Amino acid sequence: MQLDTRAQTLLKALVERYIADGQPVGSRALSKISGLDLSPATIRNIMADLEELGYVASPHTSAGRIPTPRGYRIFVDTLLTVQHIDEHAVDARLRLPAQQPQKMIANAAQMLSSLSQFAGVVLSPRRESVFQQIEFLRLSEKRILLVIVDPRGDVQNRLLLTEADYTPAQLVRSANYINQNYGGLSFDDVRTRLTGELRQLRDDMGSLMQAAVEAGSEAMTDQSDDMVISGERNLLSVSDLSSNMSSLRQMFDMFEQKTGLMQLLDVSSKATGVQIFIGGESNLVPMDEMSVVTAPYEVNGKIVGTLGVIGPTRMAYERVIPIVDITAKLLSNALSHS
Repeated sequence: MQLDTRAQTLLKALVERYIADGQPVGSRALSKISGLDLSPATIRNIMADLEELGYVASPHTSAGRIPTPRGYRIFVDTLLTVQHIDEHAVDARLRLPAQQPQKMIANAAQMLSSLSQFAGVVLSPRRESVFQQIEFLRLSEKRILLVIVDPRGDVQNRLLLTEADYTPAQLVRSANYINQNYGGLSFDDVRTRLTGELRQLRDDMGSLMQAAVEAGSEAMTDQSDDMVISGERNLLSVSDLSSNMSSLRQMFDMFEQKTGLMQLLDVSSKATGVQIFIGGESNLVPMDEMSVVTAPYEVNGKIVGTLGVIGPTRMAYERVIPIVDITAKLLSNALSHS
């Protein structure tokens, strides 16, 4: 349902006041801060309509109202006036010598945290799963070391436990086949091509190659250490998030396990521009009282990662959104020229 201008103005005033002081907002306060020439009775009627629509709620202990996740959503999508952030001041903190991309990413996380006063997070660029060549080394019966060399010369190793015992000659022949036919491709591409070509290969060799592709893909795309988080301690001073032990446990589980957070950042990397995930409406956010503001960043025009701010649902979105947006643009620029 489309809200009329009066209802939008009152909802905007209520959300802004609640973000500022965390107290339920009553009709009398709204009549003063909204700038509308309306009677308290009219304001009460409009607020009752907003409550019926699910945009605000009434805590049992108060005559005032607070925004719901749905209320925050319409606020950030249609009612928000974004603040101006000094881009040059932000840019200066990202300027680093070339060839230091990880340092730039760490700086970006720290900057997001210090500017927002919440937690900053950056998902580092995904490593391409492209390999230059592989090698099989027989360690013992049914134990093979897979050695993967990427185009930059970096080496990854993975242990393969096989059902068959392969001779050194078989291992050399298999590695040569993969290198000659698939070198320079990603393991995902190899997996697709192998599926169609395995019928032409002997079964035991085919199973070795499939195992190598699965292990190689996992080795090349492993991102367990590729998330940088800064300022988690800031969230301890946010009463909405640290008011009870259950909330604290949820929050630190999220930071410790990272998988849910990585899934959320991965989702936002598939969209353009700033995304806002509000607790209570998004299954990706583990707590009703938490919101995550994210934006993807690029290297040479290609999206490679995501960054964002993690804070309370009751955050000053008009400040946090431009902080995230500008940091993503500046990090894109810095990495593209590094």
